[in-house]
Amino acid sequence: MTVAINDMTFGRTVGVGYASSLLELAVSRGASRSELRRRSWISEDALRDLDARIPFEAYEALMAAAIALTGDPAFALHFGEAVDLSELSVVGLIAQAADTLGAAFVEIDRYHSLVIEVDAVPRGHRFELAGDWIVDLRTNPNSFPQLTESTFARVICGIRKFGTPDKPFAKQVHVTHAAPPYRAEYDRVFGAPTVFSSDRNAIQIDLDWMAYKAGGTGRYVFGILSAHAEALLAGLDGSKTTRGRVESLVIPILHEGEPKIDRIAERLGLSRQTLYRRLKAEGVSFQQLLDHVRHQMALHYLSGKKVSVAETAYLVGFSDPSAFSRAYKRWTGTSPSLHVRDQTTGGLP
Repeated sequence: MTVAINDMTFGRTVGVGYASSLLELAVSRGASRSELRRRSWISEDALRDLDARIPFEAYEALMAAAIALTGDPAFALHFGEAVDLSELSVVGLIAQAADTLGAAFVEIDRYHSLVIEVDAVPRGHRFELAGDWIVDLRTNPNSFPQLTESTFARVICGIRKFGTPDKPFAKQVHVTHAAPPYRAEYDRVFGAPTVFSSDRNAIQIDLDWMAYKAGGTGRYVFGILSAHAEALLAGLDGSKTTRGRVESLVIPILHEGEPKIDRIAERLGLSRQTLYRRLKAEGVSFQQLLDHVRHQMALHYLSGKKVSVAETAYLVGFSDPSAFSRAYKRWTGTSPSLHVRDQTTGGLP
């Protein structure tokens, strides 16, 4: 699985196609590509395979960087408005191939985790149709309201292209977060009244739209796309190791110093001993895992040729650059300064 660093699995993840589209939109609106990647720990290599995955935390960081670097607090809304799901993932292509919008909705819910994995109740479902409401079942949505903004904007704007002014898809929108300073953009993008600080995240729709013929490209194309999605889903389910979950929590906090197993165990809802036993059953200790992550992240930063040796030492959790140099020589047999020189000269003297 290719992610921000290679050969590692993670807890919650996001499809690279989703992250790559966000990054490209931010760049088109004035953000620095290298700074977006630096702030989100995403390597250029990780963006090449659109079926690969990155950690959820890296995607959150990428969204925050896009908002900051474009100077657009409503960037998440504009991302959903500008980029169709078919441009982000095979899931969007499957939805386009469905016979009706109602069938497309079922397929999107079935494969939603290929786009972005979220915590939801009941587990395995992101959305439900309750009467004439499409309800987002994500738990703790206010921790990342930009995901609600981009998702709802993408749903409404994506379907709007089929509609007519006298028959809108969305009647009203409810969100659980408080109204932001740019709330006027909600009215423009959604084209429907928005209720803030609601008890649910949901879109009230005209149910006639569920029977609307979305296009349908035939059973052959639909079958090929679905088979591909099923293979991706099986691979994603198989990556849910304890090691992967720990790595996904360790990477974003490396720069704070050496992560403690007690802190990670608490984040996973486990006792220290239970986490120790589960990692041991997977053939790795917490210290070995941490050492591996630091090694891979150091290679990633130095290979990018954008970060100095001292900065890399800090980013992977070493307060003492000399201690980092000793660790790097243990990992690779050479010093980090020689690695940077070789990257710059192609290994030539």
